[in-house]
Amino acid sequence: MSKEIVEAVRGLAAEKNISYEKLMEALEDALLSAYKKTPGAAPYAKVEMDRDSGDFRVFELKIPPELEEQLLVEASDEQELAHDPETGELREPAAPELDLEKLKEYEDQIETADVTPQGFGRIAAQTAKQVIFQRIREAERDNMFEEYRDRVGELITGIVQQSDSRYTLVQLRERVEALLPKSEQVDGERYDHSQRIKAVIKDVSNSTKGPSIIVSRRDPELIRSLFELEVPEIADGLVEITGVAREPGYRSKIAVVSHVDGVDPVGACVGPRGSRVRMVVSELRGEKIDIIPYNDEPARFVAKALSPARVREVLVDDDAKQATVIVPDDQLSLAIGREGQNARLAARLTGWRIDIRSETEFAAEEAEHGYEEEETSGRCAAILSNGRRCPNAALPGSRYCGLDAHQALVGKDTDQVDGA
Repeated sequence: MSKEIVEAVRGLAAEKNISYEKLMEALEDALLSAYKKTPGAAPYAKVEMDRDSGDFRVFELKIPPELEEQLLVEASDEQELAHDPETGELREPAAPELDLEKLKEYEDQIETADVTPQGFGRIAAQTAKQVIFQRIREAERDNMFEEYRDRVGELITGIVQQSDSRYTLVQLRERVEALLPKSEQVDGERYDHSQRIKAVIKDVSNSTKGPSIIVSRRDPELIRSLFELEVPEIADGLVEITGVAREPGYRSKIAVVSHVDGVDPVGACVGPRGSRVRMVVSELRGEKIDIIPYNDEPARFVAKALSPARVREVLVDDDAKQATVIVPDDQLSLAIGREGQNARLAARLTGWRIDIRSETEFAAEEAEHGYEEEETSGRCAAILSNGRRCPNAALPGSRYCGLDAHQALVGKDTDQVDGA
């Protein structure tokens, strides 16, 4: 092995971010394998390389017969029985081999002799070339896995390489590709060759062929990441997306909250003249997005989540996490949405089970059955001057909260605060 090749190995180790020592150990292992294939090779040998000059020597290990027999018995005991994959029958275990690491424990009992063959340099150079290329490929795969395994959920941009009925191949950068499976694609979307698309990393796993990177266009995290990219207030932490409910390709709802006074979370996400939300909708190929202000009060949050429908009243059951929503008759179909989509997304976003009733339907049920249980538990029954129901919780055993004006309604024939 010439000094020039050692310098080349050192340069490659630095360029590819591979351990130089690991490369040299791999070369020693490969040269030992090459030596064992030469005629008259010693049964036990090792290869040592000078890390500076690149000179190598092959040493025969002369093991005392008693020690050899002892080590072979130990190695045989450690072997596991194997079955033939075709017949299922037990196969005769191969002859045990002695591990060089094991032999190091008995160096004081083992003699060595230099048995480097003549003309072994040519074989060494060819072997070194093969080993270097192999280890570089392995190291690049390991580095790629280490780079991407902690990036699950991160937004990436790639270029479509090819697409078929099973998956779409997306190039993230040179020699790094990801798979967009059919199950992670949005119905109706086409992915043409050389098209640039955004997706989120769904999963990263390692295999013998290298890391497998799975990306998704259906994951709700895609919407969160796109808004973070387009809205500086979200990237800076001034506005937070508290929840996302999505039916890919059709409609999504996001709940936003501001952590700084004076910053409108909905306005920040919409942007000037709708520019920010329009960029997100464009990337999602026209998917509609409703931006909902988050509210700690469940009734108000549920009412907002049913946007664009107008809600007259929300009756909540905190124990069952169920909300009965009363809407004007002309808003019923809008609140439910096509095939129940709007109500379904609102329920996912809020985490509450939502039952939507029209005013006429609710009035008829109230006249027939009444809602005494609702009246004595949950929210205060007082109606404020703006026509909205008081958001406070009712006191135990009362229909009203602890405010004096609301407690003054007890025994009156109205729930209107102004008429008390």
